[in-house]
Amino acid sequence: MKNNEKRQKQFNFWAILIILSIFISATSIVHANSKPVITGANQPEQYLDRLKGKSIGLVVNQTSTVENEHLVDFLIRKQISVRTIFAPEHGFRGEAGAGETISNSKDTKTGVSIVSIYGKNKKPTSKQLEDIDVIVFDIQDVGCRFYTYISTLHYVMEACAENHKKLVILDRPNPNGDYTAGPVLKPAFKSFVGLDPIPVVHGCTIGELALMINGEKWLNSGVQTDLEIIKVGNYTHKTLFDPPIKPSPNLPNQQAIRLYPSLCFFEATSVSVGRGTEFPFQVLGYPNSDFGRFTFTPKSILGMDLNPLQKDKLCYGDDLRSLATAPKFTLSFFIQWLNKFKKSDQFLTRASWFNLLMGNDTVLKLILEGKDDAEISKSWAAELANYRTIRKKYLLYSDFK
Repeated sequence: MKNNEKRQKQFNFWAILIILSIFISATSIVHANSKPVITGANQPEQYLDRLKGKSIGLVVNQTSTVENEHLVDFLIRKQISVRTIFAPEHGFRGEAGAGETISNSKDTKTGVSIVSIYGKNKKPTSKQLEDIDVIVFDIQDVGCRFYTYISTLHYVMEACAENHKKLVILDRPNPNGDYTAGPVLKPAFKSFVGLDPIPVVHGCTIGELALMINGEKWLNSGVQTDLEIIKVGNYTHKTLFDPPIKPSPNLPNQQAIRLYPSLCFFEATSVSVGRGTEFPFQVLGYPNSDFGRFTFTPKSILGMDLNPLQKDKLCYGDDLRSLATAPKFTLSFFIQWLNKFKKSDQFLTRASWFNLLMGNDTVLKLILEGKDDAEISKSWAAELANYRTIRKKYLLYSDFK
């Protein structure tokens, strides 16, 4: 009996020791990974000296902040000569809805000239760059080819290269940067929602993407930009990042950002993705009570969408906010909803727009043939593998597996 008690005490001792060591190890791992991500903008010691005494142009929006201060205000306070603000889609303050006209004006707070680079003038002209020495690019991306800020990046790089201007990128994490997925853009489908031969989910930060555009000579006539990147601190491609400021009016939170690669294709259909609600890109609905129990009614919302699809109509469908984890890029939502309709043209209203977003016309043909998500994914497997090999050359941060 005494031997049994002795063995029990020894077992308890070693059990406690093992549990304690596991706890210490886990605590160390959490502590090691708990360092806050530091954006490029939040490391002014890395770039302020480079900007002093020069005339600066800024490509910025509402996400361009240093701590809680807008980059424009911060640089002016630091006596940096900010000459021009170049405003992309949604405007300098991020208050314009998707597709709304951005006009040239002046910033009411600082008096700095604002030049629109969305709409007819997507690329800064030689005249607009005439009195500028350095362009600083600082915008939060979400990692999708059709998110137009990377098209803006492409054109800004091209303008800088052609006019011999230096480009400084204040890098930011990619909230969809932990994977790559989807077909690579075909040249015939180039547009403002896809300029470069990259997949739907490209897996790069803005800085890494700029290095790739430069290195692969994707700019007009193969010109290359004089480029400098201020890296993100404490970031890897395994870091799940939740932007503190919504990247655009209709991507209000991380759930929407993670669903966006899959749901954006519904913009080519009659199905609402929740524009005109406070939860865009987190729901799906159509004015038919057979399509689900969850309901919502799109309304005109200033700064988000003034004329949303199915405006003022009660829509029935799916509430994807309830998903514990948003899935990575998938066609399953799109295929499921297509199958709800008796006729495909009642669902698919803008096939050409779908093809521009997808970057080819093969995927839509396969969907309409009745192929499933897994089968269709095989159609782009080889080109995606080739892209991943190219991507590796330009990574600034530790990669996912």
